[in-house]
Amino acid sequence: MPQTATINPQAARPKKSATPQNSVTPQKRSTPAERQQAGSFADTKPLAPTQDARIALAPMEGVVDAGVRQLISEIGGVDFCVTEFMRVTTELQPRRAFMRICPELLTASQTPQGTPVHFQLLGSDPQLLAAHAEKAAALGAQVVDLNFGCPAKTVNRHKGGAVLLQTPELIHDIVTACSKALAATPARLTAKMRLGYEDTRQAYDNLSAIEEGGATELVVHARTKTDGYKPPAHWQWLDKLRAVSHIPIIGNGEIWSPDDYWRCRDVSGCTDLMLGRGLLADPYLARRILDDNPQLPSQADLSAALLIYLRRMQLQDYPGKFLLARGKQWLGMIKKGLVPVDSLFDAVKTCRDAEQMFQLLEQSAAGECHYAHYLPE
Repeated sequence: MPQTATINPQAARPKKSATPQNSVTPQKRSTPAERQQAGSFADTKPLAPTQDARIALAPMEGVVDAGVRQLISEIGGVDFCVTEFMRVTTELQPRRAFMRICPELLTASQTPQGTPVHFQLLGSDPQLLAAHAEKAAALGAQVVDLNFGCPAKTVNRHKGGAVLLQTPELIHDIVTACSKALAATPARLTAKMRLGYEDTRQAYDNLSAIEEGGATELVVHARTKTDGYKPPAHWQWLDKLRAVSHIPIIGNGEIWSPDDYWRCRDVSGCTDLMLGRGLLADPYLARRILDDNPQLPSQADLSAALLIYLRRMQLQDYPGKFLLARGKQWLGMIKKGLVPVDSLFDAVKTCRDAEQMFQLLEQSAAGECHYAHYLPE
């Protein structure tokens, strides 16, 4: 169970603004590793435009699909979302594969509520990734994101995700190739990484590879691949990287409550944060941060949100087996959060069909709600 932290009473959430446009072309400058070694941060003025505080929904493979992005956007508080990754292996994928991962490409890369959606790629072949980045932009992607953070063993075994943090030179080649591929398009390039693979020894080198390659901003999950998702997240490392970076650093990792959000901002110095498992455990979290509302949702609130998502999927003719599996999966993530749902989880876990699960969720959703007004009608 995640632990809560003491909120900074002096902190105030800045006014939020739209997603920044493309950064200006990087100039020749010292690398983060050189600046860190020299102990001089005099040339660390960001080249990307400054922006007010943003909250992002993290890309979680097999979890954050278009339906989840829509629902959390409707509840509010999220400034942009990132898709599940498209795995780039041996050949350029067809248009339908891009649309399956990101149907928002058909609506200017936005959810129905107008929340921007970034398209994420994962792989290790610079030229093939560049071709996919260019195609994503041609299909309507406004931001293409590169995944250097996925810790999954299967992904890492096939030279994708966090395993690349052992080879900063390859990361530089990938980012450079993709940046060049997007140069003639309106789309900009971003990236996501962890602090390292087994340790943090190459954190500065990986930051250097990404910023020198042409990324406009970087999300850093404040743990190594070996750390996985074990607490704590090392937010102090975000501050170290931010201090020597020429591109904005977005903090990520172990944010389960508004208190965690503000403590992460205090420790990391990051204005922008990305929420992952905490936002799935509490779909109201970003909105509660925006509204400065410490009230936890009730089990009924969480059941109501899950019901809306599953009923929508049912209307799209997803089979009952899928709905049951997805419902159990999301409820399992809710169970890891701060709201006790053990009895509901145990009951749903024994369900053999989707209708049985729907009945249990509807009974639960009929209880006391605090946030029904945040949900779509």
